[in-house]
Amino acid sequence: MQRYPRNMIGYGADRPDAKWPGGAKIAVQFVLNYEEGGENNILHGDAASEGFLSDIPGAVPWQGQRHWNMESIYEYGARAGFWRLHRLFTGAGIPLTIYGVATALARSPEQVEAMKDAGWEIASHGLKWVEHKDMPEAEERAAIDEAIRLHTEVVGEPPRGWYTGRGSDRTVHLSAATGRFDYISDTYDDDLPHWIEVEGRDQLVIPYTLEANDMRFSVSPGWIEGEQFFTYLKDSFDVLYAEGMAGKPAMMSVGLHNRLIGRPGKIAGLKRFLDYIAGFAGVWTPRRIEIAEHWAATHPPVKRVRPSQMDRETFVGTFGGIVEHSPWVAERAFELELGPAHDRPAGLANALARVLRTASREERMGVLTAHPDLAGKLAAAKRLTDESSAEQASAGLDALTDGERARFTELNTAYTEKHGFPFIIAVRDHDKSGILAAFERRVANDTETEFGEACRQVERIARLRLESLL
Repeated sequence: MQRYPRNMIGYGADRPDAKWPGGAKIAVQFVLNYEEGGENNILHGDAASEGFLSDIPGAVPWQGQRHWNMESIYEYGARAGFWRLHRLFTGAGIPLTIYGVATALARSPEQVEAMKDAGWEIASHGLKWVEHKDMPEAEERAAIDEAIRLHTEVVGEPPRGWYTGRGSDRTVHLSAATGRFDYISDTYDDDLPHWIEVEGRDQLVIPYTLEANDMRFSVSPGWIEGEQFFTYLKDSFDVLYAEGMAGKPAMMSVGLHNRLIGRPGKIAGLKRFLDYIAGFAGVWTPRRIEIAEHWAATHPPVKRVRPSQMDRETFVGTFGGIVEHSPWVAERAFELELGPAHDRPAGLANALARVLRTASREERMGVLTAHPDLAGKLAAAKRLTDESSAEQASAGLDALTDGERARFTELNTAYTEKHGFPFIIAVRDHDKSGILAAFERRVANDTETEFGEACRQVERIARLRLESLL
């Protein structure tokens, strides 16, 4: 059994209506990352200085040394950048979510007081602003626990949201497994919140952003002036707002850092963006915790059949009849690399189709001959499978006139004698007259053409059956 853990389908082609409060067309959510004082520094017990997200081109960590320029840039964020952003957002009446590194918050009591006085949400950004990718699992788990403890001590209440940022492949699982967060944000995978299941518990994910993010002032490709930041934010907003006007409201996250956007030449672009969106109706600018509360109330988790998580017996028992009297198709599909995309009708239908397409001709012929005649003797004797009975009834084939029944019998006989298998068509795609017309047209085809068409119809029937089941 092969299972692929990544979710490549999400909401699919038809994302849900977010139903933002007040009928808002877009939710624009601003995050301010507070990392200053929590970064790599030998004063903090780290092996080297920080090398990430600063205005020093090509910066690298200095092993065993303090990097005075790097420290000064981080200090600017706490000393000047934070207060400039505080004035901007309190003046605009837009609340922020702070992603606060616990050790950084502990070293910035006045800033924490200002955050609380402004009514900003203070979510957790981990214990220290360091890489987690090489941490042993036990160490990362302990760091999460200590971050919660220290955050609660410094802020006065535990964090309700979590974002590590420099995470490992275990971060989402470990943070969700605590059961202590209303939401986690260590993904960048959607324009809407979504639910995941971790250790039997439903966890809300509110995706974050690395592109509508001022970090691109410090990385390549990036921005060198505030106007470029404004243009990118404006373009993102315009597209999402138009989608909201068309009935599909989404969420726009904007990521900020004190030491980056807090510089005068950069914050000018952010200020232009705040002025720009103020000119639109239907713009909701919540904290992330309000998005979490809204989503949990409006779009609670829904338990669904998940084929990729079934054991063999359950999988074959559930889907063994999708291809008529051919459970071996489901048995082989179970062995494919299944994942979340196969928990939806199109995905699982594709897995079954792959099995059929790679089966021998004899096996595929067995599938075709397992199908009943349309409106034939088995139907009259009520010996069809439940699926076939319902399908034939949906097209009115269970209520034929004597003349119609005689014509179907005549065509069934002619078709089977010529091709060696019954006429197969996805009856849910047609009405009675359409089925009869297709029958009369296809009976004249050569057998090779009909064999291919019949196999395609088997795939289509499976797709429609899965639509009803999943």
